[in-house]
Amino acid sequence: MKIKIGLIGYGKVAGLHARALKDTPNAILAAVAGRNDERRDAFARQWGVTSRKTVEEMVEKDGVEAVIITTPHPQHHRDCLRAFAAGAHVLVEKPMAVSTAEGREMIEAGKNAGKLLSVVSQRRWFPASRRIRAAIDEGKTGTPALAQVLILGWRDQAYYESDPWRGRWDTEGGGVCINQAPHQFDLMSWFMGPVEEVRGFWANVNHPYIEVEDSAVASLRFKNGGLGSLLVSNSQNPGIHAKVHIHGTSGHSVGVQTDGGAMFIAGSTGMGEPPYNDLWTIPGEADSLDIWREEDARFFRTIEPTWYFMGCQIEDFADAVITGRPPAVTGEEGLETLKIIEGIYRRV
Repeated sequence: MKIKIGLIGYGKVAGLHARALKDTPNAILAAVAGRNDERRDAFARQWGVTSRKTVEEMVEKDGVEAVIITTPHPQHHRDCLRAFAAGAHVLVEKPMAVSTAEGREMIEAGKNAGKLLSVVSQRRWFPASRRIRAAIDEGKTGTPALAQVLILGWRDQAYYESDPWRGRWDTEGGGVCINQAPHQFDLMSWFMGPVEEVRGFWANVNHPYIEVEDSAVASLRFKNGGLGSLLVSNSQNPGIHAKVHIHGTSGHSVGVQTDGGAMFIAGSTGMGEPPYNDLWTIPGEADSLDIWREEDARFFRTIEPTWYFMGCQIEDFADAVITGRPPAVTGEEGLETLKIIEGIYRRV
């Protein structure tokens, strides 16, 4: 069985989702919706789908059962509510919204409509990320007690000028915290559990041509009593890496380098190097790091990672729609990332 999926938005990341859907066994891309007729029609011709002005038309005329929202962050809330009202399930690109208030309203709207809400978090499907989750689930780390997120990346002026909405508070909702770092914030929350308290600071180090931050630091307390720290930045030229490390009450530590160099830019650049487990002190397993890294590198040579892991999540989401189970990444989990972002920006 295949469900029909529509895209809301036709930009760079929408193209990655469209490509991923070509290989998704339980879903098919049926239509695209958006306000710009010329760009929408061009996207529809490229991918052989129907071009519609609204999500309501996709549902009514094309039989779309679920949508993937790929519009700029401040539009996610509006597009999600319209999709639920039209009768569609929703998979929304990260971050799910620009505030926790919007995120909670999206979750409530989905429940009231009897529809699923999921948030794009494809780095959870990296083999290295899943090893960490399995080690935690099997009790090998004890209770996750300390978390570290480190992102030392780069975005140049051409990147911010590539789309008119980038680098502005009103059209992007923020900078590195809301655009690049949500992937690592999500992994940290996946490993540690819900966040309780956030205290952070942000700054613009070397991007005077944008309004928003290119760097931030924060301290966190999680509901399980654990603590976290983060330093995220787009001010290192060239980009260095992005890492998530977890330290448990057993005294053992695990980690993943999710990105080598700067994170890839959807539709513009590829992944610089395969993600890998860069930290692993669980007794009897530490010697496996080199083996795992070789296995993961060999696997990455067989796929296109910029869209392959999106496809893994789309497949899970489609199966959730078909079977009625919760998706692997729920709206409530997406809200945890928003709590971190909002805590940094507003110190709440």
